[in-house]
Amino acid sequence: MRNVILSVLGLILVIGSLVIAKKLVDSKKRPRPVPAKVIKTVFVDTVQNTTIPIKIAANGSLIAKRRVELYSEVGGIFKGVDVLFKTGQKYKKGQTLIKIDASEYYASVQSAKSELHNLIASIMPDLRLDYPDIYIKWQKYLDNFDINKQTPSLPKSTSKQETYFITGRNIYSSYYNVKNLEQRLGKYIISAPFEGVLTEALVTEGTLIRQGQKLGEYIDTNIYEMEVAIEREYGDLLQEGKMVQLSNLNKTKTYKGTVSRINGSVNQGTQTITAFIEVADKGLREGMYLEAYLDAKQEENAIEIDRGLLQEGNTIFVVRDSILDNIEVHPVYFSDKKVVLKGVPNKTVILSKSVPGAYSGMLVSIYNSGKSRANVSKSANKGNHSGNKGKAVQK
Repeated sequence: MRNVILSVLGLILVIGSLVIAKKLVDSKKRPRPVPAKVIKTVFVDTVQNTTIPIKIAANGSLIAKRRVELYSEVGGIFKGVDVLFKTGQKYKKGQTLIKIDASEYYASVQSAKSELHNLIASIMPDLRLDYPDIYIKWQKYLDNFDINKQTPSLPKSTSKQETYFITGRNIYSSYYNVKNLEQRLGKYIISAPFEGVLTEALVTEGTLIRQGQKLGEYIDTNIYEMEVAIEREYGDLLQEGKMVQLSNLNKTKTYKGTVSRINGSVNQGTQTITAFIEVADKGLREGMYLEAYLDAKQEENAIEIDRGLLQEGNTIFVVRDSILDNIEVHPVYFSDKKVVLKGVPNKTVILSKSVPGAYSGMLVSIYNSGKSRANVSKSANKGNHSGNKGKAVQK
C-alpha cells in the first residue's frame, strides 16, 4: 500500500512539473513583428526615339606622311656645311643636308669633258668643207661649251648624213659618258627634298661614308598620317575624304583629320580594315598617340543608354504603375560605356540608373527632384558614342 501511494505522488509531481514548464515557456513567447515593405527609389528617363550618330572609335600613333631615309650612293669623306647634320635640325627645300668630298671624282669628270671638247673641235674642219649648212650650229655649240659648267645638249641632227658623220667620230658616246659622270657627281651632295626636320643622324663631319650606307632619316613636319583598324562591318561605310575628329588621350586637345586611304583587303587575323587618317597641325609630333572618332552611320529611331542597364537576354527594366517590368530590345551598337537600342516605344519610362537586386514585379518609387530631367534622346546627343572595343550587332 505504501508503494502505491509513493508511485501516485511521483506521477503527480511529474505531471505538475510538465504543466509548470509549459506555462513558463508559453509566457516567454512574443508575437513576431511583420516586416515592412521596402520601396526603393529609382531614377528614370522618358524615352524619345531620335537619330543617333554612331561613331567608331579607333586609336594609333602619328607617322609623317612624307619620310625619306637618306642613303649614300657614293663613298668619301663627309665634309662640313653651314648647317650641322644633327637630329632635330630644320632644313628648307633645296638646302644641303650632306656634302661628300668629290675632289678626285670631279677631276675625272673634267677630263671627260675635255675629251668631248677636243673631239668636237677635231671635226670642225671637215664640217666646214663637207657640210657647210650644219657647220654654223656646231661652231656655236663649241663656242658656248664651258668645261666648268654643266655640259649642254648636243645640237639636233637634221639629216642622216649628219647623224652618221657625228656617230662615226664617237661624239655621241663621249657625250653620254660625260652626262653619266655628271649625274654621279651630283650624288656627292644630298639636298633636302622638302621643308622638314632631320629625325635621325648616323654620321658626323669627317666620317668616312661607304657606298650604300644609311645616313639618317628626314621627315616633313607639316602633314601626318595615323593608321587605324576598323571593324569589317563598317568597311563599306568609310569613304575617302570624310572628316574625322581626333583627340589626345587626356581629351584636352582636338584635331580635324580626313580619311586619306582605305586598304582594300581585310586582315585575316583580326577581321579589320586598315584606314589612314591624314591630319595637319603645328602642335603635332611624330609618334604622338591619338584617338579618332569616325562617323560610321546615322541610326534612326533609336536611343542610347548605359551598358549596365542592358540585362541578359537583351532586356531592360521599365516602370509601369510603380512596378518594374522587363521589355525586349534590339541592341545595334556597343561602345565601352554606351549601347544603342532600337525597339523601345516612345514615352516609355525606363531606368536611368542601375538598381541593385532589381527584379520584374518589384515595387519602386520614382525619384522627382522638382527639376526638369533630360530624356534619353538629349543624353544620347551629348554622350560619347565611342569605345575602343565598340562592336555592332548585325540586324
